[in-house]
Amino acid sequence: MTNRNKKVSNMNPTVQGLLTVVGRLLIVTIFLMSALGNKIPQFSSVAQYMASEGVPAPQVMLAGAIVFLIVGGLSILLGFYARVGAVLLLTFLVLATYFFHDFWTFEGEAAQGQMIHFMKNLSMMGTMLFIMAVGSGPWSLDQKLVKEEVAV
Repeated sequence: MTNRNKKVSNMNPTVQGLLTVVGRLLIVTIFLMSALGNKIPQFSSVAQYMASEGVPAPQVMLAGAIVFLIVGGLSILLGFYARVGAVLLLTFLVLATYFFHDFWTFEGEAAQGQMIHFMKNLSMMGTMLFIMAVGSGPWSLDQKLVKEEVAV
């Protein structure tokens, strides 16, 4: 292990914990705000838009999306079954990207805008894969539960 890697792995636990909490908050803000600030208050119009984009059973899919966004977002935020929350949000992202950000079907500025959304979603998919691989980190309920199991 190089000195550089040792420094990162020996990060002050308080700083590391704080960074993971802030990081989790920043990661989930878009998902929680999407559900609470858009999809729930504008349920009918969002469902109509989904239908126009070819989403089957749009009201059922929208209700499912809202559940995935809120449960997945809170799970990651609290670090409670964060890997499960990441699976929920990854599922949402894959479906949303497929149905709504098919930039290859657009032209000009519309294609460019959709490609940006597509790439943003790919980035968030990578974030979900990362959480699935490494978990929620310190200062999380998952970490607290692991410590309690070890102590027993």
